[in-house]
This record gives sequence, C-alpha cells and structure tokens, in this order.
Amino acid sequence: MSRKGLSVDEKRKRIQKIFHETGEFYQLKDIEKLGPKRGVVTQSVKDVLMSLVDDGLVTMDKIGTSNYFWSYPSAAIQSSKNRLDELKKKLINEEERQKRLQNEISEAKETRQDTEERQKVLMELKEAKERNEVLEKELSKYKENDPALHEKKEKAAKIAKEAANRWTENIWEIESYCVNNYNMDRTVFKQSFDIPEDLDVLN
Repeated sequence: MSRKGLSVDEKRKRIQKIFHETGEFYQLKDIEKLGPKRGVVTQSVKDVLMSLVDDGLVTMDKIGTSNYFWSYPSAAIQSSKNRLDELKKKLINEEERQKRLQNEISEAKETRQDTEERQKVLMELKEAKERNEVLEKELSKYKENDPALHEKKEKAAKIAKEAANRWTENIWEIESYCVNNYNMDRTVFKQSFDIPEDLDVLN
C-alpha cells in the first residue's frame, strides 16, 4: 500500500515549525536540507517556503547577496490576525453590497423593469456568492486552535455562512418571481444562470 503524501497545509506547518523551534535565520539551501527530515521533499521546499512568505508567515530579508528567511511564533500569530481582519472587512463589504442588490431587486419588482435589468442583478448576486465562497476558503486556512484568535474566526465564519444563505434565498426569490410573473420554467431559469439543481442553504 503506497504512503499518502502530505497535504500542502501540512507541509507549510512543518516548514514553519523549523523556524519556530530554533528561532534561527536560514537560507533556502538550509531549509532544503532540513525539509526532508520533516517529511517535506527537497523539490517542494522552495514552493512551500515562498507560499509562507507570500502569506506573511515567514519573513525574507536580503543581506548582502543572499536571501535569509526567519519566522517567530508571535509574528505568525499577528500575521494570521491581520489576515483575518482583512477577510472580515471584505465580508462586511459584501454585506453592504448585498443590501444594495436587495434594494435593486425590490425596486425592480415595484417598477417592473425589463428582463435585462433583472438578469443583471441576478448575475451580480451570483458573482457575490462566488466571491463569498472564495473568502470562505481563505478563512478555512486559518482554522487553527489559537485561543486568542478562536472567537474572531468563529465570528468571521458565521458572517460568511449567513451571507451565503441570504444570497441563496435571494436567488430563490428571484427564481419564483420570474416563474410566477413571466411564466419562466424553473429548469430553464437555472440553466440560463448556471445555478446548480442542488443549491441549498448552509447548515
């Protein structure tokens, strides 16, 4: 039976742990030697290390002609907190966008705007839902057990879930409106806007 390889997330944790356990500065060649001892093959060490740098979990400084890498636990915690705060701001912006779209939907119903305008609003809702899914995936990267961040992560996840459910309910509302007022078939409606048949709220 073949041994299952490490996930990207697990590789990131193991490489970052090298820095946290030693508190030392390293060059890439050093990490490439230490990586295999932690179960991370040499060929993937550079990509994993640079992904940590991109996320602000490992710092890279150029000293002379060489690049040195370092990371302390406190810096990693602060970086995670900053990223969570950034994601929360994005979710709040999506909440505001959702309110605006809901107002446009209400106005469209009252004034019986043309089909093109309704379709535009629906597509914006669909795009907003997709953006929310991306944010949820980002949030899942930070599901660590740090007590100091646990409450913030829970609140951010709750906001994302509630927003996704509201968008789903709005899509259903528009679907019913089009079916009842414009004699549109539900199957045709879903196919026209690439809405999955099993679209449902998150539990």
